[in-house]
Amino acid sequence: MADIRQINVILPEDLEAVFANVVRLSHTPGEFIMDFSSILPGNMKPKVKSRIVMSPLGVKLLQQALNENIARYEANFGEIRTPLAHTLADDLFNNTSNPPSPEAK
Repeated sequence: MADIRQINVILPEDLEAVFANVVRLSHTPGEFIMDFSSILPGNMKPKVKSRIVMSPLGVKLLQQALNENIARYEANFGEIRTPLAHTLADDLFNNTSNPPSPEAK
C-alpha cells in the first residue's frame, strides 16, 4: 500500500478570491471541466472567471472531500436546504400563464 504524504500548499499573498454562484460542468473521457461564474442583478450574461480542469479520479476525490465537509458543516450549523427540484418538464407542462379556456369567456 502506498504511503500517504501530506502536501504543504503555498497560498500566494496576492491570491484573489473569486465569487461564483454558477458552475457549468462538462467532461471528456479524460477530464472534467468546471467553469465558474457569477450572476448578479442586472448581469444576465455572466463571464467565466475561473476554469478548473481535473482528471476523473481528481473529481471523484473532490466529491468525497466535499461530502465529508458538508457533513461536518451540517453537524455544526444545521442542514443546508436546497430549493425544490425544478425540471425542464416543469417549464414545458406547468405553464402558469396559459390563456383562459374558451368556456371562461
